[in-house]
Amino acid sequence: MLKEFKNFILRGNVLDLAVGVIIGAAFTALVKSLVDNLINPLIGLFVQNSALAHLYFTVGKAKFTYGSFINDLINFVITAFVVFLMIKAINKLFPKKEDTAAVIESEELETLREIRDLLKK
Repeated sequence: MLKEFKNFILRGNVLDLAVGVIIGAAFTALVKSLVDNLINPLIGLFVQNSALAHLYFTVGKAKFTYGSFINDLINFVITAFVVFLMIKAINKLFPKKEDTAAVIESEELETLREIRDLLKK
């Protein structure tokens, strides 16, 4: 059982996934720093507040921190856009291979059509 577990862990997919999670966590920290240290001060110039995350409003005793939500939304959009660019670049580097089964199938289909046409004559 231990040998099977070792084989499972050492398979390429599990290692690739682990590397992806680690790089993703580091990238998330980088995007958070970008938003907190560069984008928030720019937005703060317009909303007269030094930190976007501190914006809130209250209704009764409830405190709604919409600034934190806007921070998280900016983080998400930047992260999603960078992932989109990475996937687009990867797709250019590694184009999809033509499906050889489809080519063979279309050749067989054409041969069968020719046989059909010959039999009709």
